[in-house]
Amino acid sequence: MNATDRTPADLLRSALAADPARPLVTFYDDATGERVELSVATLANWVAKTANLLQDGMSAEPGDRVALLLPAHWQTVVWLLACSSVGAVADMDGDPSRADHVVAGPGRFEDGLACRGERYALSLAPLGRRFPAPPEGYADYAVDVPSHGDRFAPYVPVDPETPALIVAGAEHTAAEVVERALSDAPGLDLTGPGSRILSALPYDTWEGLSAGLFAPLATGGSVVLCRNLAELGEESLAKRIESERVTATAR
Repeated sequence: MNATDRTPADLLRSALAADPARPLVTFYDDATGERVELSVATLANWVAKTANLLQDGMSAEPGDRVALLLPAHWQTVVWLLACSSVGAVADMDGDPSRADHVVAGPGRFEDGLACRGERYALSLAPLGRRFPAPPEGYADYAVDVPSHGDRFAPYVPVDPETPALIVAGAEHTAAEVVERALSDAPGLDLTGPGSRILSALPYDTWEGLSAGLFAPLATGGSVVLCRNLAELGEESLAKRIESERVTATAR
């Protein structure tokens, strides 16, 4: 990161400038066998398209609350950083009835209908596949996001001192997210560039978001994000840690 980085979106921009080709997020779903590796450049491209969808397609403005009814997943990473890019508040597992917009995954579509704003559904299927038909009351993210631009510029500069994240009922500004992520890094054994943490923590707590995204991003590291890790035996887990060159774990 640079000294001027005060939002998660700033951290991503600095990572892109430093080494766009390096892996940043490697995602496993051990219930489906899915593995997705996203370089900094690939993730930044997804984030830019999604931020443009938020700003132009959903008319989201700075301060708008976006309820993310999503598990720890690479597409959740995209939405978290897209919200930061726009200045919207990412409300993890938040109350849809109090949100301006909602983004939901399987098992949460009924809950999300309480939101009166724009609603997007994610299949969370391997390769981010489309729905055969989107859930009633929702637009399909996989259908709409590809048409949006690969570069993003907010209409209004993002203020790092305004709310950016709500998790487990606690609200954090963008600057606080960056500061807390940096302070968490030593305890997670993230020592700087080259550090690689395997995280199986859910995204419904600060600890899960920090280990599974913000702390490695803030320190120039990377994350191996594992969903349904209980499906994997200890021997296979040890092989993954070795093959992915993991230097720290959070489980």
